Amino acid sequence: MYLKTIAAAVTAALLSTTLGGAAQAGDVLDKVKAAGVLTVGTETAFAPFDFIDAGEHAGMNVDLFAEIGKELGVKIEWVTLPWDGVLPGLESGKFDMVAGPATITKARMERYRFSAPVAEATVALLKHAGDDSLVEPKQIAGKAVGSGKATAQLAQLQEFAATLKPAPTEIKEYVSFNEAYADLAAGRIVAVANSYPNIAYVASQRPETFALVEPPFGSKTYFGFPGRKDPEYKTLMDAIDAAILKMKADGRLAAMQKKWFGIAFDTPDSVTDPAF
Repeated sequence: MYLKTIAAAVTAALLSTTLGGAAQAGDVLDKVKAAGVLTVGTETAFAPFDFIDAGEHAGMNVDLFAEIGKELGVKIEWVTLPWDGVLPGLESGKFDMVAGPATITKARMERYRFSAPVAEATVALLKHAGDDSLVEPKQIAGKAVGSGKATAQLAQLQEFAATLKPAPTEIKEYVSFNEAYADLAAGRIVAVANSYPNIAYVASQRPETFALVEPPFGSKTYFGFPGRKDPEYKTLMDAIDAAILKMKADGRLAAMQKKWFGIAFDTPDSVTDPAF
């Protein structure tokens, strides 16, 4: 009888611990709404999505998440760090989701749940203005180029470079794209690979220094916001999707795209089979 009592007590304690842990894990959307704050991780060197303007965080993501906050009835709290720390920060629970945004790829979809796409992300090249030796992507053969460290743009540049003869002499990896643009302006590399919307914005801001190399060389891809795939994050990501698709339907998303890129993109409601 004594042993049965001990066994029952142990079972009850284990059950209590398990249920307590489940309750503590809870539903992330409920926690966000209870706190009144959605914590979002991003970098601030990825114009025009996120950048620093006169000391303030600016860009399309600031506008877009302000609208998401209104839809969810919460404030947005930003956590900024270099891109190679953003996705690990999501996994370690430093924030609820990532603004980034990130190119939706096959490999990333295995690890993260992505929001509905917010813009096209097809990769293209930015060159120095007036560089007549680079008028099509394949002419980076035998030259030094660069892209952002730990990015899908770098991966696509490396894949494209492997098809060229001779291969580029160097593919430099930069902590931020701003560093890559600085090296391009200084003539240390001949081109930077980044998503078309980003470099179109950079070229429009500094036409005396930079120009686009067209057409883009990458497969058609899209930007989305990464979140965790854990069950407790499902309702949060469902709510983010609903907010984005509502903005897409009522024209707010297109207006933001035109404001920051000069054009609106025809994006699917979701991506289930990425091209890359």
